[in-house]
Amino acid sequence: MSSVTESRPSAEDLTDLAVPRLGFAAEMTSFWGLFIRDARVLRRNLGEFLGQTLMQPLLFVFVFTYVFPKIGENFSIGHGITFATLLVPGLIGTAALFSGISSVATPLSIDFGATMEIEDRALAPLPVWAIGLEKVLWGAVQALMSALIVFPLVYLIPATPVSVNINNWPLFVAVTIMICLTSGAMGLLLGSIVKPQQIGLMYGVLVIPLTFLGCVYYPWSVLKPVAWLHWAVLINPLVYTTEGARAALTPLVPHMSPYASLGAGYGIMVLLMFLGLRSFVRRVLS
Repeated sequence: MSSVTESRPSAEDLTDLAVPRLGFAAEMTSFWGLFIRDARVLRRNLGEFLGQTLMQPLLFVFVFTYVFPKIGENFSIGHGITFATLLVPGLIGTAALFSGISSVATPLSIDFGATMEIEDRALAPLPVWAIGLEKVLWGAVQALMSALIVFPLVYLIPATPVSVNINNWPLFVAVTIMICLTSGAMGLLLGSIVKPQQIGLMYGVLVIPLTFLGCVYYPWSVLKPVAWLHWAVLINPLVYTTEGARAALTPLVPHMSPYASLGAGYGIMVLLMFLGLRSFVRRVLS
């Protein structure tokens, strides 16, 4: 028997075969055609583009050129506490929120996409709601890891001294569990209703505003001169995490009552958990 040896073309040969060279002028025409196509797609999705592009700079300008001048003299930390120290509780909540949402919402939205890979998970010998709960808990675990990594980073990186001590362990544990479960539940809800191609828009118009308006850069109490904002931010679950963490880590900084932080925060978490599981079950069964 004679063996036949196949000669496989190189990557350069395949490239030349797939895309024949037509000359510089023709290639530039094709390049410009692709550019025009993307511009037309952008025009059809102009609302999403504006939401993604404008939200972050808009919030930067709003917080640092409107909110800060408005709160003025009320924004006085005192007690020798640096601005870096003030930020730590908010950074913990923000890290957990981003990680929990992204670790659940993005993969879940893809699972619900054209391939419907979620059907494989639904074959597990579990109630459908339990599959959703598992995703929430997995997101909470990743959120917890992101939250804890903030501690060594804030001691290694800042140029100004950071003084953070856990003065109230039960409160800190309760607040941490609250934001981790909240982020996982929010990720489940968003992943069940947001299409894969709209994931970027989700971060632009929802997650980023939650951070900027989550009392990360200032205590909630100093917003009183901006009365409408002082009450509007109370729908933001990150506010209760930030304020509760301040009570546990930096009690000398003005903060919301721990009972109010935990009561409202856990109430929002339960609501998001209910809405997320219901949306997940409906999406799977449909």
